[in-house]
Amino acid sequence: MVGAFEQALLAAMIFVIMLGMGASLTPRDFYLALRRPYGLGVGVISQYGFMPLIGFVMTILLDLPAPIAIGLLIMSCMPGGTTSNIFTYFSKGNLALSVLMTVTSTVFGVVLIPLVLLLYASALDLEIPRENIIATLVILLIPVAIGMVMRRVNANAGAVTEFFGSVLALFFIAFIAISWVPRNWQFLLSTTPATYFAAIMLGVFGIAVGYIFARSLKLHPRSVRTVALETGIQNGPLAVAIIALTFPSEEQQGIMAVAALYSLFIVITSTLVTLIFRRANTAAEQKLPDSLL
Repeated sequence: MVGAFEQALLAAMIFVIMLGMGASLTPRDFYLALRRPYGLGVGVISQYGFMPLIGFVMTILLDLPAPIAIGLLIMSCMPGGTTSNIFTYFSKGNLALSVLMTVTSTVFGVVLIPLVLLLYASALDLEIPRENIIATLVILLIPVAIGMVMRRVNANAGAVTEFFGSVLALFFIAFIAISWVPRNWQFLLSTTPATYFAAIMLGVFGIAVGYIFARSLKLHPRSVRTVALETGIQNGPLAVAIIALTFPSEEQQGIMAVAALYSLFIVITSTLVTLIFRRANTAAEQKLPDSLL
């Protein structure tokens, strides 16, 4: 579980991460998004169509206990995070599309996350406090708005905030490894292989499905890599924050298991995928067409 001090620290880190995300945005990003609804559609389908479905199917096939199942559903319903933008950059993907998909999934998430959770939780007869999740999501949009204002007022301050937000998203993984894992070591030792499989393969399946989906749409190779990474890399810090701020402490350990393990393993998965994408990249693929996709 997460103690009071860790909850406060986690809340502070999430605030800075979301602040950094907001600082990466300008009104022009939303203008471009509205001009290219195709990209918006790809982002929404990837994050709130494929990923929750993958989580739902794994919950049924793996016969996971209720707390683990709730954690898996929450993790699978998360929007993309700034980590996906970093891996898109290193994989020589379409960074503009990556940011667009992250923004789209985050903003739409206020409405879609509770709806999708309601749909799949009801099908599995699981109780999830949707009102608390909605309140948490709305609150987390505040630092995004503040970050956008900072970028508007002072571009340099916005750039610095964006950088620290992205770095902190990776630092969060170290926070989980140093803080949560040691104190829950006995729990992790007794955790079933099915839970580890779900936490690891959620990202793997998401990247694979996103890649196949983008290829089927005949997107540019750089955009195919981007959609794959954006689909499989969920916002782990946001999932942990929602669980910590929504569920009572005595229930958090089991519910948080998938989110914590996913956050640890998705870095390894994404690194391997990025190395594969970089090797497959050619000079010709670096020439993006006029379209964002």
